[in-house]
Amino acid sequence: MSREKATSRRRFLLGGLGLGVAGVGALVLGWGVLPPRQRLNGSAPLPVQDGAVALNGWLAIQTDGTVILAMPRSEMGQGVHTALPMLVAEELDVPLSSVRLIQAPMDKIFGNVAMLTDGLPFHPDDRGRLKALAQWTVAKAARELGVIVTGGSSSVKDGWGPMREAGAAARAMLVGAAAALWQVPAAQCRTQNGEVLHPDGRRASYASLARHAASIDPGTPALKLPADFKLIGQPAPRRDTPSKVNGSARFGIDARPPGMLYAALQLPPRLGDTLASFDAAPVLALPGVRKVADLTAALGRRGVSCVAVVADTYWRAKTAAAALPVRWEAGPQAGLSSESVLADFGRLLDSEAGFAYYSSGEVEGKAVQAMRQVSAEYRAPFLAHAAMEPVNCTAQVKNGKVTLWVSTQAPGIAVDVAAKVAGVDAKDVAIEVLLLGGGFGRRLEVDMVAQAVAIALQCDGAPVQLVWTREQDTQHDMYRPAALARFTARLDEHGRIASWDNKSVSGSITHQFLQRNFGLPGAGPDKTTAEGEFDMPYEIANQRIAHVIADSPVPIGYWRSVGHSHNAFFKESFIDELAHAAGQDGIAFRRAMLVRHPRHLAVLDAAVAKAGSPPPGHAHGVALHQSFGSIVAQVAQVSVENGDIRVQRVVCAIDCGIAVNPNIIAQQMESAVLFGLSAALGGEITFKAGTVQQSNFHDYPVLRMGQTPEVETIIIASAEPPEGVGEPGTPPIAPAVANAVFSLTGKRLRSLPLRLA
Repeated sequence: MSREKATSRRRFLLGGLGLGVAGVGALVLGWGVLPPRQRLNGSAPLPVQDGAVALNGWLAIQTDGTVILAMPRSEMGQGVHTALPMLVAEELDVPLSSVRLIQAPMDKIFGNVAMLTDGLPFHPDDRGRLKALAQWTVAKAARELGVIVTGGSSSVKDGWGPMREAGAAARAMLVGAAAALWQVPAAQCRTQNGEVLHPDGRRASYASLARHAASIDPGTPALKLPADFKLIGQPAPRRDTPSKVNGSARFGIDARPPGMLYAALQLPPRLGDTLASFDAAPVLALPGVRKVADLTAALGRRGVSCVAVVADTYWRAKTAAAALPVRWEAGPQAGLSSESVLADFGRLLDSEAGFAYYSSGEVEGKAVQAMRQVSAEYRAPFLAHAAMEPVNCTAQVKNGKVTLWVSTQAPGIAVDVAAKVAGVDAKDVAIEVLLLGGGFGRRLEVDMVAQAVAIALQCDGAPVQLVWTREQDTQHDMYRPAALARFTARLDEHGRIASWDNKSVSGSITHQFLQRNFGLPGAGPDKTTAEGEFDMPYEIANQRIAHVIADSPVPIGYWRSVGHSHNAFFKESFIDELAHAAGQDGIAFRRAMLVRHPRHLAVLDAAVAKAGSPPPGHAHGVALHQSFGSIVAQVAQVSVENGDIRVQRVVCAIDCGIAVNPNIIAQQMESAVLFGLSAALGGEITFKAGTVQQSNFHDYPVLRMGQTPEVETIIIASAEPPEGVGEPGTPPIAPAVANAVFSLTGKRLRSLPLRLA
């Protein structure tokens, strides 16, 4: 299929799906009756070498018994290069140490189905047929799209089925090969540590059986029951730790193809400015400078107007780019300010009803109108991603072929955009996905890929590495959206919530992402704007949760926990506010609204019990939130020292379904808490006259070691399938801290970041 036809089909499906938001009904007719695309065998054999034998599209057996596993997900510190091999090793009955990873080819079987189905705007309590039909249809469409992407805390959830099935199918084939060789029933054989064994003492290694096994039909092998797990559920050490400790780990910025040049950019000083002119002569005279290039035309909608300088070292490219005389033409956002954005949000909340994501009962019915009313308004700022590894990409365009070396969460999208910029077919783009020094959603974007390829087109076949400065990363990010939320609730005579009316406003990430990366117009509701508000577990009879989408002049993108990152702060702070208004303890107040949610109640109780009582001069704040399928409760122990908020300890309880690797879960809870705490205490991107006011870690701070609290994680035992882990620990920390601050000081902090002065 040509690239044009493949792109057209992807655009059609994405347009119909809205990335899991809209248009489900149109896909049901005709196409919907066909069986879903299988995810075991790829469209081409798994590329292997040195005598290895592929048993399906995911794995192969080498002559020494090593298991080669195709890895479609990016490792950015979340531990998937350990957790996902555990799924295969469990079903295949091999030691985890015998599994070696290779990068998965660009094949639809590796597409992330769970991430798209999780984008549907249904309440977690919804058990209706429409939800089931929508999930089935979107999952089917996601298999057709085959978008290889890492995000949405979906890697283990998505791999739970197909990767275990790949291991189980290979095991069945190997058992079948041994049974045929020994002329015994397959049911008499068992497997252990990479061997097939028979009760009479005969045994054969997987390596010796692989070639014969490749021709055996595995049928539909049964997966192990949780009671039979030997590896899943164990705290296996992270496989990437040694290389990261000894310095041998290769991140995107470590790419060093022979003959590589370096590139740096000069980006517009204000949002929306365009390149008017530049004088290349003074810069071309500097030592080592090879080229100065205007990238505006080559990038089109895929990037901001900018100019690149190419040199033989990064320092020379960077200093030359900074010295380049450039004249910029002011764009329509030259007068933009944070104040004007929030003022516009306020006007929209005053004038627009918004899209109701969830409603029940009558929030303004006669029965509640005479009850006590409590109202509040909460706000959150734009946030940068601030990943430790600078934005970078290395590209080579030579003889009609493109090669990429990049740390990306979206290799499929990166290949597509590289092909478009270079004017080649996607099959002529090779990509090596290296380790990510932090992703957090920033590396779902491919602007750096488009820029690097546009530069490489002008470098006569030489590879070129583009590196952004920290200041450019901070001032030209796709930011976490700013948001404004209004709440009105009514309390009955017993202090219970009788009605809950919540309306919020922000830009739509999904609308912008579709436009930037697929050229699709943003339309319809966007679940990410209201997630964490409309899907709360609290049992309130009368509810209305709506959201108004604002046209955002600021580029916005997915940020760790997305809409949950601020909506949890809004919702859990207001719950605490209502508890205080009702004269009740915040924990008891929540418990009373979780009668039909025993899993949520168990998580809350576990965190509270572990936290105990705060020491003198400290206070506890509590928050409970469900995101990405996982339920998290946090208790923050807080003190105030010289007017500064200090978080001393955080107890975090999580129910994420089956715990594939408890160590990784605990690490991710710690990481998520610290990431969220950085934002809660200091994260804020502000605009003045169209210019971002922050530039580096001195004015966009992240948590320092001396500010880091002790984080204790409790993992609730569960037999449910695994849910998300990388992001759910982030949303509850801000409201937990804010609620503790109120308990200490009596001051209700309704804006992020949290500041007492």
